[in-house]
Amino acid sequence: MSDQSSSTNRKSLWIAAAAAFSVYFCMYAFRKPFTAAAFDGQEVFNNELKSVLIISQLLGYMTSKFVGVRLVSELNRKYRALAIVGLIIFSELALVLFAILPADYKLIAMFLNGLPLGMVFGFVLSFLEGRTTTEALSAALCASFIMSSGVVKSIGQWLILDKSVDEFHMPMIVGLIFLLPLLFSVWVLQKTPPPSALDVQARKKRSTMNKGDRWNFFATYWPGLLLLFIVYVTLTIIRTFRDDFGVEIWQGLGIRDKPSVYASSETIVMAIVTMLNAVAIYMRNNLRALRVTFIIMTLAFVLLIGSTFIQNQGGMTPLFYMVLCGIGLYIPYVAFHTTVFERIVSASPLRGNLVFLMYLADSIGYLGYVVLLSVKPFFESSTNKLALFQNTLYSLAGFSILCLVIAAVYFQNRLSNKEALRR
Repeated sequence: MSDQSSSTNRKSLWIAAAAAFSVYFCMYAFRKPFTAAAFDGQEVFNNELKSVLIISQLLGYMTSKFVGVRLVSELNRKYRALAIVGLIIFSELALVLFAILPADYKLIAMFLNGLPLGMVFGFVLSFLEGRTTTEALSAALCASFIMSSGVVKSIGQWLILDKSVDEFHMPMIVGLIFLLPLLFSVWVLQKTPPPSALDVQARKKRSTMNKGDRWNFFATYWPGLLLLFIVYVTLTIIRTFRDDFGVEIWQGLGIRDKPSVYASSETIVMAIVTMLNAVAIYMRNNLRALRVTFIIMTLAFVLLIGSTFIQNQGGMTPLFYMVLCGIGLYIPYVAFHTTVFERIVSASPLRGNLVFLMYLADSIGYLGYVVLLSVKPFFESSTNKLALFQNTLYSLAGFSILCLVIAAVYFQNRLSNKEALRR
């Protein structure tokens, strides 16, 4: 009977992983399709329209992340599915406004579109946290945001190029295409069983955190956490720039009017990154898992720098370069979601949960990207997004390697006494 129960539980968890993947995959249909449009020659307030729209949506998304630091970690489980649906519908209504509002007011619609979407990931992740298989389940969830952006942008470009859909109406239509699949996926996800007694026994109980708990955890580990947040900010900047201006970067590499290239490159990246990060479930010792993860993250940054240098020398094709670049970016980015914060919380004796650290990092990461895009001198070279992307990558990747090395030494020393008691 116990074997049958265990088999049923495993089946339920893999169904939950598929549902979580699907929910977040569909969410990107409400967030990213507008970046597939070029909006060539269009300006608002003497600024490039696409840049203004990206910043407006990011401001809403960033605000959502800050709100989520508290709201996502405290909301009762029974309201999470309803919250996801409400947030998605709100974002789709904002896309309707984006289609019909005059050009000068479209930035308001994009702010409203981003405002609810930043909390969706936390609500989805909360269904998966606190289990012996959380890292593998989280890797499956993270695979969605690697693959989905390329897919929805391919659909967006297909609608514009092949179906002659207006650039301002395209995001709304892509959202409508994915609305029913999202609703079904949320319905499946909310049926996920809570962590079993074995899960609770094997993993520290992940309770909600009040203001005092959050401050105590941060104050205890702030030197190491700040270093990791710096790395996360650099990853968010490089990754989001590559994502938002992917069309322009591909054009800089000589690839034009090929919508399928976005999906094909990101599908390869998703498969490799997901497998590498999921391997962490086989490392039971938390500090050993952290050490190995930090080494892999460092090598990923080296891959970023090396592949960019070789590409600039004409040594690789555009597709191969973008795949290597995606792998180098997403290995450390996904590692934060699956392993880094999960293992720090597990190795710490303090009350904590994964969602708190993820949303703290996310809010700071998107704040950094918004500040960067808001600095006009940084963005004046908008005619060559590829060069801007690569120059930013060189400096930030090198700095991240230094921060990772110091953070690895810090957490090894700070958590070693507590971890020794667990062996």
